[in-house]
Amino acid sequence: MHTRRISRQTKFVFVSGGVCSGLGKGITAASCGLLLRKMGYSVFAIKLDPYLNVDPGTMNPAEHGEVFVTEDGAETDLDLGHYERFLDVPLSKNSSVSAGQIFSKVIGAERHGKFLGKTVQLIPHITDEIKQSILRGAIDAQADVVLVEIGGTVGDMEGEAFFEAVRQLTKELGHGRVCHIFLGFLPYLHASKELKTKPFQNAIRTLRHAGIEPDILVARSDQHIPISVLEKIALFANTGLDSVIPAVTRNDCVYAVPLGYEENGLSKLLCHILGLKWKVPELDRWRAFVMKTIKPMTQALHIAIAGKYTKLEDSYYSVLESIKIAAAAVGSKVIIEWIDTEKIENESEIGEEWKKLISSDGVIIPGGFGKRGVEGMIKVARYCRTNKVPFFGLCLGSQIMSIELARSFISTEADSEEFSPDTPFPVVHLMQSQQEIADKGGTMRLGVFPCVIKSKTLAAKAYGSTRMVYERHRHRFEFNLKYKTQLENAGWIASGYSPDKKLIEIIEIKNHPFMLGTQFHPEFLSRPERPHPLFLAFMRKVARISKLR
Repeated sequence: MHTRRISRQTKFVFVSGGVCSGLGKGITAASCGLLLRKMGYSVFAIKLDPYLNVDPGTMNPAEHGEVFVTEDGAETDLDLGHYERFLDVPLSKNSSVSAGQIFSKVIGAERHGKFLGKTVQLIPHITDEIKQSILRGAIDAQADVVLVEIGGTVGDMEGEAFFEAVRQLTKELGHGRVCHIFLGFLPYLHASKELKTKPFQNAIRTLRHAGIEPDILVARSDQHIPISVLEKIALFANTGLDSVIPAVTRNDCVYAVPLGYEENGLSKLLCHILGLKWKVPELDRWRAFVMKTIKPMTQALHIAIAGKYTKLEDSYYSVLESIKIAAAAVGSKVIIEWIDTEKIENESEIGEEWKKLISSDGVIIPGGFGKRGVEGMIKVARYCRTNKVPFFGLCLGSQIMSIELARSFISTEADSEEFSPDTPFPVVHLMQSQQEIADKGGTMRLGVFPCVIKSKTLAAKAYGSTRMVYERHRHRFEFNLKYKTQLENAGWIASGYSPDKKLIEIIEIKNHPFMLGTQFHPEFLSRPERPHPLFLAFMRKVARISKLR
């Protein structure tokens, strides 16, 4: 074990939940990290996921939500996006630990004879690997506090090894270095008009059966929680009333959650349990941002997100949050119009999806993979180009821009090799570095890469004086330089490129108020106190044009 290599000052906060999933464990962990960071402590976050996938990279976004990419190229759960937006700390591959990773490492070690013929078991071999994964993250981060979220709910069969590993680690680290936060849901019965605590009580009992005693309880509910209910939970949990924090669902702004926790004394509780010196968290800037997002706005901007995974909003979670953050910065309310590009392919311009498109002030085509819905995206891009509607293409969206322009000015057969491998005009083609790769998981161009900004362009105006930026990528296909001159003659501009000029990173369309696409994913770098420059530039342009309508 690596316990001795960790600074004796490093503390750990474990966040888990019961009754049901989706209670906001990730938001709670992120809120704890924000409060600690605003007191001057350094933090790092880790998500433990019980699923057997090695990582979310090959999961369907329409089922699992977006894949968030870290600086070092790890494909992770969207909760890491919450962490980064709240903490404003770059996370890494150490921040995402799945059961699939754990089992793969242990089985791989067994195949290489590292267990010297011993019987390989859940305990100690799987639990040891889980503990080592947590400690590796802590050692590399060297943070004052490491936040660890345990995915799923207590009592889930697939999560038992994770809870056992955390129990062991709690004992090994010792008193004063660990805090356990446990979330539970309080269902409301409309017939009797009361909140029921029994499911939460049973979840606490299950947690204790796993050998873990909660230090802080978070009572989640969609209704106001009376003090009598909190007292009942505290009595059953054998804890003080001040250790039971009410968390009523907020629909206005997720970034207000840490402010609510702080009103209930969470930062003092954390410092008391972990033996940290408490001081008032500096939340003025954060509070100012929250107030911008919830106050009534005179201007409402309609932004269309045109994609293929629109049935689950979490598929584009970072895009959605980046829009909201930038809208708050320009002082506008934002209304999202979800456009299913698969439907728009076969609709006339009086159809429902077209109506949403035509009524929108700005349009974003986000990332995605596969041919489904692509023809609809091309129609959307053509509408925005010919009607001067502000347009922002992200990864696939930027490739769609090039294909649409090529079809209009070069050949109607122009396409991407991803959608049409035998196209005679491959405006977008498979990167050379990808051509010999067969495996799908973790093999794309992933992580941070530099981009040189061309002067006197929309991109240059957005980034200001910065001429070299570092952005996060997740793609296999890239613009084909063979068609660069032809497209430039049609009004296409390469405004960002790799330092060796072999890869185009940003494109724009001439004589258009704002039509810009990025091969990278700027949504992964938007922060509440620091909107991404390109999202900010897009929303500013949308706001200006909307006022002139």
